[in-house]
Amino acid sequence: MSTARRIAAGAVGLGLILTGLSAAPAYAAPTEIQILATNDFHGRILNNTTNGEAGAAVLAGAVEQLRASNPNTVFAAAGDLIGASTFESFIQHDKPTIDALNAAGLEVSAVGNHELDQGYDDLVNRVMAPYDATTNPYGGAQWQYIAANLKMKATGDDAVPATWIKSFGDVQVGFVGAVTEELPSLVSPGGIADIAVEGIVESVNAEAADLVAEGADLVVMLVHEGAPTTNCTTMNAPGTTWGDIVNNISPDVDAIVSGHTHLAYNCSFPVSAWAGRAVTDRPVVSAGQYGTNLNQLVYTVDGTTGVVSAKTQAILPLENSSNVALYPADPVVAQIAADAKAAADVLGAQPLGQIGGAFNRAKLANGTTENRGGESTLGNLVAEVQRWATETPESGAAEIAFMNPGGLREDMVGTGTDPYPRTLTYKQAAVVQPFANTLVNMQLTGAQIKTVLEQQWQPRDSLNRLLTRPFLRLGVSQGFEYTYTERTAIEYPLDNPATPDVNESLTPYEARYGTVTGMWLNGVPIDPAASYSVTVNSFLGTGGDNFFEFANGTDKRDTGKIDLNAMVDYMAVFGGTTPLPVDYEQHAVQVEFQGGAPATYLPGATVAFDVKSWAMSTAADVKDASLVVSLGDTVLGTFPVDNTIGTAPYDNYGTASVSVQLPAGAPVGATELTLTGAATGTSIAVPITIAKAVSTVTATAPSVIKQKKETAPISVVVASTGPQPTGTVQAVIDGEVVDSAQLVGGKAELEVGPFAKGTVDVEVRYLGDAVTDGDTTEVSIEVTGSGKGGK
Repeated sequence: MSTARRIAAGAVGLGLILTGLSAAPAYAAPTEIQILATNDFHGRILNNTTNGEAGAAVLAGAVEQLRASNPNTVFAAAGDLIGASTFESFIQHDKPTIDALNAAGLEVSAVGNHELDQGYDDLVNRVMAPYDATTNPYGGAQWQYIAANLKMKATGDDAVPATWIKSFGDVQVGFVGAVTEELPSLVSPGGIADIAVEGIVESVNAEAADLVAEGADLVVMLVHEGAPTTNCTTMNAPGTTWGDIVNNISPDVDAIVSGHTHLAYNCSFPVSAWAGRAVTDRPVVSAGQYGTNLNQLVYTVDGTTGVVSAKTQAILPLENSSNVALYPADPVVAQIAADAKAAADVLGAQPLGQIGGAFNRAKLANGTTENRGGESTLGNLVAEVQRWATETPESGAAEIAFMNPGGLREDMVGTGTDPYPRTLTYKQAAVVQPFANTLVNMQLTGAQIKTVLEQQWQPRDSLNRLLTRPFLRLGVSQGFEYTYTERTAIEYPLDNPATPDVNESLTPYEARYGTVTGMWLNGVPIDPAASYSVTVNSFLGTGGDNFFEFANGTDKRDTGKIDLNAMVDYMAVFGGTTPLPVDYEQHAVQVEFQGGAPATYLPGATVAFDVKSWAMSTAADVKDASLVVSLGDTVLGTFPVDNTIGTAPYDNYGTASVSVQLPAGAPVGATELTLTGAATGTSIAVPITIAKAVSTVTATAPSVIKQKKETAPISVVVASTGPQPTGTVQAVIDGEVVDSAQLVGGKAELEVGPFAKGTVDVEVRYLGDAVTDGDTTEVSIEVTGSGKGGK
């Protein structure tokens, strides 16, 4: 074992003094240590001939060829090797991937979030446990999973080993693992209920120091967290999750091998504490995804002193630009993959029924990048399937169901390229929902449902930073719809979570907050105090994806029904004889009244607001060219819809500006404008309140009349803040109506008298009409003598 590098130089010098040797000792020859790394493999065991996914056999062959040229090699990974896999692997519980990576000689990997899709117990007692044909037929990973920041809540002990060491003669290579701090929102919280997820930087730094103290000459960090960009000049921005890792991991760590964001990058950053060393920069790398590349790091290490004298780093593609393999396929792994495909072909070929069109996930402007912030036909379909599967009393009599977008891994497009309808196979349904979640039914109040929907705007981390996916649009079942508003604010990350002040030198970002303004079930407003039967998958049921309110549901029951089986049953009923149609109706629409909009409107007034999220954001989905605004049966206007799709991961696409004039005879009180789209079938209510107009009565009468002979004509004019008033005006004296008339053009004539001598006060009343409030005024008339004198 070599001397730990922190004390190596001093120890060698001290040894010369103590022994009095006149000649330098013999040094071991420098050793070249090669680290090969992959990440986010996700069970891509087959060669995909179109996108650079070479498959497990070529991956294994590449490792073997590179190891043959340098036996001092470690094959490592940064997590997500299994889970969210292709059908060939996942239908067999990822056993083919485990076998393939075993055969490829994988030695160590960070735990990824998808390694915990089925929970901690599954990882430890199936995946990591030895294979046994009877007791553990789907497990047996021979590599070591590590994660320094996963601890048992009860004891503080490591949930899995934090580190792993391999020796090459006099050189020791230590590995320290970590998983994203967002883990509790990425897997079912119930599956990791006993696990605490601690800070990456603090955990890794502590374990790296221990590795060095134990004699490690090289320390490699394997972390299932990654850069949000491939731009090496910006990925270490202060105040960001990844910047915090790159900047603050201790100098004990020689390399950072990462994953999670599925991006390929080969960067390096200077480490100030390494000044004077032959190597002063630290590699920060990721191989992308799905086995398209390998990261290669080669260090030259002195076996006696542990000094690193040289370093090279590269990304090695496994196929060329023509999708031709650059390395030979390993025959053993090739057979594992072929056997898996053969088994999956049999299991997956079963037809489930026909679909009338593609059920898509939401996409960004490029048409391929998934937008988990957008409403989708697929998300709404799966939610409806889950509501239908649990609508019977014994399953909870579900009224509403919700589906998380991250649970949808592929579009549902059917077999072949023929025009629709197409056949949907078991395999095609299975790759959409590969997690085998059960369906959980619960009771939520209307107020809780509102809270759930507002949790779509995701929380920030402890440093006030946006999460990787700041907004997640839930799929919702048929009959449920809602409107919302959104506000934005420019905010800054915190430079220190213990300090409430923000450091405005950090990079600002636009934070968004949403408020649900209306919810309806089958056209009936949701009552905040009433209780509703709601179904979600088991991932959401314990608060997954930060939808914490689901964990507070009452009368919760796990129905035992599997999400995929629910789809199989649904297709048999609704797609078995006629193709299942695609529902393009929007269930969530943003309605924004501008600042200064009145709380109530008068008949005849103008109502203006902006509409967003009117369109499914996949380009191929049916869209409305315009939307119609109605009040009851009266169409108030038609407005164009801009269906341009953007690049932000939100649901703001499909926009319109509405401005309508209410009818003069619009009914007073709480009412709804209805927005409809002919092509999509979208119909959304916009509640407004119409108040009666305020009236003003003006009365004109002669100031003096003679007693007992003359009457007084009163001219009445009624004005209004709304339509021209109609109805009745009255003259009232001492509480008695003495004359009345109907308004014509807002005017009427009254007549009072004759009177005895004195002063007469006449109250002139307007009684109001259906849309106008009443008003009163008063006139005084002086009644004088006859002018003839007395006897």
